[in-house]
Amino acid sequence: MSDAPNPIAHLPAERRPRHVGVIMDGNGRWAKERGLPRERGHEKGADAVREVVRAARRCGIEALTLFAFSSQNWDRPPEEVVHLMALLRRYLIEERAEILDNDIRLTTVGETERLPSLVRDPLSELMEVSKDNRGMVLCLALSYGGRETISGAARRLAQRVADGELRPEEIDVETFARSLPSSEMPPLDLLVRTSGEHRISNFFLWESAYAELHFSPVMWPEFGREAFIVALEDFASRERRFGLTPAQAETAPRVASGGD
Repeated sequence: MSDAPNPIAHLPAERRPRHVGVIMDGNGRWAKERGLPRERGHEKGADAVREVVRAARRCGIEALTLFAFSSQNWDRPPEEVVHLMALLRRYLIEERAEILDNDIRLTTVGETERLPSLVRDPLSELMEVSKDNRGMVLCLALSYGGRETISGAARRLAQRVADGELRPEEIDVETFARSLPSSEMPPLDLLVRTSGEHRISNFFLWESAYAELHFSPVMWPEFGREAFIVALEDFASRERRFGLTPAQAETAPRVASGGD
């Protein structure tokens, strides 16, 4: 994978996103349109995950976060949840070699303690053995919700205040951001949602404050390398000002997004 040419080499480095988040939507509708069970859509969607991860690595993306299972997805029919967990386990096992061979570090955000052990065990093992990899961060958002994550961070900060470790006046944007599990990754530059829906569905609510949004009409099972590159090229065409005037934005560092 790493020996392939960079598909976005034609884009200026400063116009390439460092961190891309993807809301992988449309598996069920893709299957329904073809008269197939929803499970077949999820299985086809797993193939798209593989292709997009490869594309991101080749494009030099520093971090890729995939919204794989939300806090609200637990309320889906039990048989569908069981199938999704089995599919996630299979992905972790089958993609282990490729993740390690391509210097990818696997991490997660979300309430992973709610996941069954058949997923937690291979997930924890792969996170441990890949922790020193530096080629790209692959973050799986599992049992994740933006509101839930923000409220959890608020509770932790409140506890630190109660314990005398922190004064209320010391809590600012930077302090709060450091309390989020996404703080170890670069700021979110680009948020992609597939299947034509135009909402972010409780994903990275804090992190997407200054992210560019790209809504693709392509259903996730068919969202591959080409659609991903279209999103990156769309990002490169945007003028990112972070509240500044165009003239100011041309020379200002990317501090508004939390960048280095």
